[in-house]
Amino acid sequence: MPLDLGLATMAALLPTANSVHDAPAPGRVEGAPMEALDPLVFGAGQPCFGCAQDHPIGFRLRFFKDEDSILTTFTPGPQFQGPPGVMHGGLVTTLADEVAAWTVLGLTGKFGFTAKLSAKLKKPVKIDEEVLARGRTTRVTSRIVEVHVTLQQSDVQAFEGDFTFALLDKAAAEKL
Repeated sequence: MPLDLGLATMAALLPTANSVHDAPAPGRVEGAPMEALDPLVFGAGQPCFGCAQDHPIGFRLRFFKDEDSILTTFTPGPQFQGPPGVMHGGLVTTLADEVAAWTVLGLTGKFGFTAKLSAKLKKPVKIDEEVLARGRTTRVTSRIVEVHVTLQQSDVQAFEGDFTFALLDKAAAEKL
């Protein structure tokens, strides 16, 4: 039986709030608070597939700063499948790219665009199982930021990738 994943069906599959993000910060250690990053940093109503909290079919990610890294959790639903029971590889990479972008913003306070990426999909990301995503900067200059991202599921590394972001100067960022 084919799975109907039209836009209305996909929107209906999504919870009104990602229950994963209603929980404490990902990987939280008792007594070690993490700083939540502002999900409205780009303004209310912005249409980002990865982080907009009201996007009808998006990831609705929320991010946390933990010392030298940015973290989020995500549980992919059936609307994000490629092969049965497995998250689509392009969407896995989209998730990692969003983590990288928020790593740039959360750790440097600057905004940029993905200029280059290298992705290693090491294990299938399973549907309906929580993913812990972590981004760390590996190089920061006045023009670029390089970020390493890992995705883990059930304590197994499913993805690792390296992203290079081209930074915007203040004048260019204000034009957006």
